[in-house]
Amino acid sequence: MTPQSWAGWYRDRLGSEALTITTDGTQLRTRIRGVDFAGASFDSLGPVPGIPTESGTFALDGGNLRDFVMEWDMPVPVASDDGAVQQATLSCLLSLKPPEPDLGVALHFGGAVYASGRAELDFGSVLDDIRRQLPYGWGLQPSPLDAI
Repeated sequence: MTPQSWAGWYRDRLGSEALTITTDGTQLRTRIRGVDFAGASFDSLGPVPGIPTESGTFALDGGNLRDFVMEWDMPVPVASDDGAVQQATLSCLLSLKPPEPDLGVALHFGGAVYASGRAELDFGSVLDDIRRQLPYGWGLQPSPLDAI
């Protein structure tokens, strides 16, 4: 898979900053406050080995980033049964703040918004929920987030 990147925002108790999230389909990567983070999923993002993090700069639990909110938009293709493809925008908001993690995902397509009402952190399941809501004959193409 060709690496993909999306612009977004990161917020925690020390403030917020713009970031770029990159994936190759199996690994996520981002840089926050000059520290590189990587992981197989958003809830397993940890500092890249060998890169020191200042004590207290990030909330880490078992080496994974916690107590933050991340949001980003990504373009996704939506295809019809007759082969027409239109671009849509998938808006994502992930909160790994106590007491409960939360994932909000909404697809902006054709002048409408299709949002998942599922309370879980599995992107694949959330995207399947959105796929079921699309108009007859339209389908959300596989996303790099399906595997994450």
